[in-house]
Amino acid sequence: MTEHITSGWAAAWSHTPGPQALEWALLLAVAALAGHWVQRYTHLPKIIGYAVVGAIAGWAGLAGSAWPLGGVSLLLLELAIAIVLFEAGARLSLRWLRHNPMLVVQSLAESIVTYAVAFLTLRALGLDLPVVRALSVLAVASAPAVLMRVASDLRADGPITDRSIALATLNTLYALTLGTAMLRSIGRADSSMLASVGLSLAVLGISLVLGGALALLLAGAFRILRATSQDTAVVMLALVGACTAVAGPLGGSAPLAALLGGLLLKHMYPRPWVWPRQLGTAAYMLTIVMFVLVSSTAAQADWQVALIWAVLALIVVRALAKVGALVAMSWGSGLSPRKSFWVGVTMVPMSSVALLLTSQFASAAPAIGEKVSAVALPVILMTELVGAVLVSLALTHTGEAAKSGAEPPPNEAAPELPPETTQGPPP
Repeated sequence: MTEHITSGWAAAWSHTPGPQALEWALLLAVAALAGHWVQRYTHLPKIIGYAVVGAIAGWAGLAGSAWPLGGVSLLLLELAIAIVLFEAGARLSLRWLRHNPMLVVQSLAESIVTYAVAFLTLRALGLDLPVVRALSVLAVASAPAVLMRVASDLRADGPITDRSIALATLNTLYALTLGTAMLRSIGRADSSMLASVGLSLAVLGISLVLGGALALLLAGAFRILRATSQDTAVVMLALVGACTAVAGPLGGSAPLAALLGGLLLKHMYPRPWVWPRQLGTAAYMLTIVMFVLVSSTAAQADWQVALIWAVLALIVVRALAKVGALVAMSWGSGLSPRKSFWVGVTMVPMSSVALLLTSQFASAAPAIGEKVSAVALPVILMTELVGAVLVSLALTHTGEAAKSGAEPPPNEAAPELPPETTQGPPP
């Protein structure tokens, strides 16, 4: 009788998402504990604990996701990226860019130099042209998610923190625009530069329309709901999720639309504002999922010894290009060359956006995508881990992080803000 019940339960269990759900639930619990332990005992950011647990799980064959990503894994990754980039866009003021145009010049120079140096280096190593183009676009993108998470963990605040997040947001915008456009022509040998520019403008235009619609809908919701209401959090998550769902089929980029939506919403409501705490909790959970998924997926890559030189070369020249370009273009930007050097150091991490684009390349053109993945995934994993440490070092060295970087006591975890910052956009 017991054997019959057990076999029946096992058969029913095998036809449900239970095993994978249990695996992920336990993995996220371990990741959260590891992140807390890393921050408490080493004073390093929690993200390092998340990434290490994800990498170990990936190497052990746990939390396995089909490659290229699809289904629930792809949906969770896109939604997490969209929420992070929406928040990043909401921190970037168009008025700031207008009053400091050298910031945009510095950003463009950093991205162009990074693309050019990566392209020339990988081409010199003998990689095929379509693979080189895709990897060069991936090299442009930094990781706003890593920067924002590390800054939050270290309670960092100041001009270097703000500049780093702004530059990472801008180069992510460029990479998403070019990368999404390249997806439509990566498998075609007749793709010209003019066609790529046209496709990029189309992707940017469609994403801008969707981002504008998202901003307008949220602005309308803010006129009805209180900024700190739980309902406001639900509406924000739901609208960002809806934007994520429709952007791809309409020809745009879901993360790009969310970024532009946050940017436009910030322009409508320039006064400082914070998200409802309920949204912060939900976004935090998705952030842990995102970092674990990125590191576990990257760790399962086919690490080819023949391409190890390409991986190491891309990591080194990319870091040198970003740091060098920002230092060279520091004049008139509002930061000294020394501070621009540390900003350049914070540009090293690659993470979820690069993984998403790599997965999309692999889906759009399997033959090319396989070669892109063989280089990109090890680079993503290594720069995510090393880059998080470098970001922590930069923010600590410049004095913008709290002295210990330790997590504040429970009664200090949510301090009262001044009256002008406790509410969201005014009704």
